[in-house]
Amino acid sequence: MNEPQNSQVRELDARSLRGLAHPLRMRLLDSLRFDGPATASQLAQKLGESSGSTSYHLRQLAAHGFVEDAPERCKGRERWWKAVHRGLRLDDALLQDENPEVRGAAALYLHEAATTQMRDLSTWLGNRHTLPEEWNHAGDMSSATLRLTPELTRELVLKMHALIDEYRDLPATEDDPQATRVRIHTHAFPLATD
Repeated sequence: MNEPQNSQVRELDARSLRGLAHPLRMRLLDSLRFDGPATASQLAQKLGESSGSTSYHLRQLAAHGFVEDAPERCKGRERWWKAVHRGLRLDDALLQDENPEVRGAAALYLHEAATTQMRDLSTWLGNRHTLPEEWNHAGDMSSATLRLTPELTRELVLKMHALIDEYRDLPATEDDPQATRVRIHTHAFPLATD
């Protein structure tokens, strides 16, 4: 649901979802995925948490296969962590699982992901004035309302993901000083009707 299927995307199952569906764990994993390897102390400072708390939750993420040691970064007794996968995918069937704990974990995961996306968007809006002018003309915040069937909606989502994948890891941007990380959010959902 969050990322297209590829070898670097982890499919969440009931067990792994329960290990991830915690607000701090999701923030820790996002930080490692998007900002690279870090220590528990660095993550604690960045996220405004105690290092004991970040250490505990990093170990829980490791137990569920989301993070692992980054030995290439270790110096002395410092323990560095890195994300194992670049993306996550939630099987929609988990939202209808017979176990209420699984359904709850799936709902929590989706709500936390939506909260993170809105935080990203708000941060961008609040900091636009600090960006170079060309970036202010490159960003997008738009919406469209279409009349579609579930099948057409799924087709559109898959096409959007395929298009985004065409821009993933472009070699031409590796050494370009104007290139930076760009966050793409997609949302496709039916509107409630009266």
